[in-house]
Amino acid sequence: MTAEGAPGAQASRSLVSVVLHGERGQISPLQQADLDQAVRDLAMENRFAPRGLSGPFVLHLSIVEGRLAFDVRDAADAPLMALGLALGPFRRLIKDYQLLVDSYANAIQDGREASIQAIDMGRRGLHNEGAELMVARLQGRVEIDFETARRLFTLVCVLHQRI
Repeated sequence: MTAEGAPGAQASRSLVSVVLHGERGQISPLQQADLDQAVRDLAMENRFAPRGLSGPFVLHLSIVEGRLAFDVRDAADAPLMALGLALGPFRRLIKDYQLLVDSYANAIQDGREASIQAIDMGRRGLHNEGAELMVARLQGRVEIDFETARRLFTLVCVLHQRI
């Protein structure tokens, strides 16, 4: 993901790239669509500012030993800060996300339009809950807006599926 030409003040508080690390297992077409949309949305607009650092930033995101690893780097990809978050608080949401993805795929396959809409609403709610948790877990360390947190939660769910 790259975001080019962000305005000066905003660029110092934003991501220009997010790099996912980990095994490249199979993900569903819906997860791939979510991943692609999150990357496009992050490229268009985001707010990500680690405390005491000036950007723009490149974020290397991975899951290492049960922790969500944020490896924050400058635009030249030089390391600036490493931050690990326990994955435990996210696990239920990630599991629920996977169940919804599976249910959504089944509903599409069976042509159940009402179910598809209900599942999609649940998925949006789950992303919102994941974003709130992301904001809370990063509070005091990284200034992040809700939409950026929502998109990062999507990336975390995809990363978790690759394990």
